[in-house]
Amino acid sequence: MYEEADVHAIVVTVKIEPGHDVEAAEQLQTTVLPRVKETPGVVSGYWLAPVEGRGLSLLLLENEEAARSAAAMISNAPRPDFVSFDSIEVREVIAQI
Repeated sequence: MYEEADVHAIVVTVKIEPGHDVEAAEQLQTTVLPRVKETPGVVSGYWLAPVEGRGLSLLLLENEEAARSAAAMISNAPRPDFVSFDSIEVREVIAQI
């Protein structure tokens, strides 16, 4: 167990329809990032470049309650038709460097 804090992560995987990578990147910059920056408890976030139409992001939050609340917000957030969620998981961070 990670003893310094109760840090939790949200791991999100999405599917991006072919031909929409540029639009998805624009949506990330103009809509997703500003929303995430305002989310209570956010420590940091990482969005990885899509591979074969699959995107992956990792959002670190101060505690489990903040992570669960943010995960619910993510699943209900408006998104373009060309992006769909594959999974949204909350996990405890047990180590970091």
